[in-house]
Amino acid sequence: MDHSGHGDGMTMDLPPFTLGRGLEFSPDPFFLTGSLIALVLYGWAVLRLRRRGDSWPAARPVLFTLGVLSVAFVTCTKLDDYGMVMFSVHMVQHMVISMLSPILLLLGAPVTLTLRALPSAGRGRKGPRELLVALLHSRYMRVVTHPVFTIPLFIASLYALYFTPIFDFLMGSKVGHVSMMVHFLMVGLVFFWPIMGVDPGPHRPGYVMRMLELFAGMPFHAFFGIALMMATEPMIGTYANPPASLGIDALTDQNAAGGIAWAFSEIPSVLVLLALVFQWYKSEQRTARRADRAADRDGDKELEAYNAYLASLQARGR
Repeated sequence: MDHSGHGDGMTMDLPPFTLGRGLEFSPDPFFLTGSLIALVLYGWAVLRLRRRGDSWPAARPVLFTLGVLSVAFVTCTKLDDYGMVMFSVHMVQHMVISMLSPILLLLGAPVTLTLRALPSAGRGRKGPRELLVALLHSRYMRVVTHPVFTIPLFIASLYALYFTPIFDFLMGSKVGHVSMMVHFLMVGLVFFWPIMGVDPGPHRPGYVMRMLELFAGMPFHAFFGIALMMATEPMIGTYANPPASLGIDALTDQNAAGGIAWAFSEIPSVLVLLALVFQWYKSEQRTARRADRAADRDGDKELEAYNAYLASLQARGR
């Protein structure tokens, strides 16, 4: 199997892993280009809004940028090289790009920003904005963002990938490896999109239902990590015989990968739960303000009616 890296040399000749070595810049052309394009387009959209006098929350560009940087962090450093031969490092990549990066990207509300930044094509015409709106309302989007689809997909991305020959096949080529990372990112986006509820989408369940959707997939995630930790022999062919230069044991490294998968499932859950509670609180505040305004309007109408009644009594007296 070819474990060639995309950095300065062959991945087979990598020295023992250290955090310093893992953070060295080793760009993947696909993800580096994609990350730069995403940042440029997002920045252009924000500037377009502000030039016409529209506001955009300052936290959203920060969160989106962190999301893009988190993708680049695991794909454009030596982590990507070490991830080809170390299961534990690969699992860090998988967890970040499928569970942390999507949350940060979605909190940046890129779909909302795009809809606000793109100009309308005019009545009877279809431009990029109209096509995006049509896609958001399409049957395809209703299917791929429905929990009946997203939760099994989220679970299958672990079990069906790692516990079948699919993983070894994909790791056998550069295209397969990149495709797998893109898959991890897309699965995370479609899973967390309805739950986060920041951008418009076909499904907008209540806050309690969103929390249930969030926790529905997490036990399976934890079980996957525990299965790797409890295994008594290497389960993934790609990592069964690590290069001698790394100085690691395959089973020990697999157990570490399982621990990372198990522990990491808690972090996104807490982040999403905090975001949902904050959104719920803000929603309740908006509802209360609308109720207060409605009550004020009703009170004004009652006062006007009472004044008119007094005025009519005074007119009769005259």
